Amino acid sequence: MIVVRTLGEWLKYRMQCPDDIGFVPTMGGLHDGHLALVGAARRHARVAVSIYVNPLQFGPQEDFAAYPRTEEADCARLAQAGVDAVFLPAEAAIYPHGREQHTEVRVPGLSEDLCGRYRPGHFEGVTTVVARLLGVVRPRACYMGKKDYQQWRIVTRMVADLMLPVTVTGIDTVRERDGLALSTRNTYLSTAERARAPGLYETLTQATAQVAAGMAPADAEAAGMRRLVALGFVPDYLAVRRAADLAPPAPDDAELVALAAARLGRTRLIDNQEFRRTGRGDGGHWQGCAKAG
Repeated sequence: MIVVRTLGEWLKYRMQCPDDIGFVPTMGGLHDGHLALVGAARRHARVAVSIYVNPLQFGPQEDFAAYPRTEEADCARLAQAGVDAVFLPAEAAIYPHGREQHTEVRVPGLSEDLCGRYRPGHFEGVTTVVARLLGVVRPRACYMGKKDYQQWRIVTRMVADLMLPVTVTGIDTVRERDGLALSTRNTYLSTAERARAPGLYETLTQATAQVAAGMAPADAEAAGMRRLVALGFVPDYLAVRRAADLAPPAPDDAELVALAAARLGRTRLIDNQEFRRTGRGDGGHWQGCAKAG
């Protein structure tokens, strides 16, 4: 595995590579969820991973300075997982004109709802940096975790709208045995908070079962919000949406996703569960799609 830190070094490496590169963009602090993305990318001739803590996707009061930076441990895990190249750019390589003078990539509408409502500017930061990384790495395929479901849908839309020659593939969420979705930010949880954290996924599971059994999505959302509060969370939202575009579902939409964001102490957790609604108001059937790790 080679570690590349400058654009010049990367472009030299890229000229020697086959076109078939599977790419995994990350911010480091790697866990088994990231390694699942690497495993999926290994179907390609080479696997490239970027590690860059992107300042543009953090709000003024968020955890940019505190976000885990574990470069040595991350690179060791990636080497063991069979990654061919790691790209570790400095900020000047990604934003050569500075943070305030960059060209912005924005996906309207989809970026402004759900997490976008509570983290203004966040998804513009994501799409801007991913567009730049795709332009530098030039992969055939990009792999992203479905734990950040809205992010995955937004990046997929951006790639389609800009007609970039890359396929964006979402990989199922990897979970702890008690259901908690793996996340770098889980390290912020206290022991007591960690014990309560699986309640987020449990609440989503309950909401999907209720909607599949015929409950109106709005009623399931309200019930889920009340349950989260009772469990000690401070929820931003719990929403049932159409899976393809995160629009509010019509009565005959079958492919749905329940998404939630909530805080435990200083930790903001997000999660989701895809499901299929095959009946309406008559004891309809539910098929869950999320996988445990």
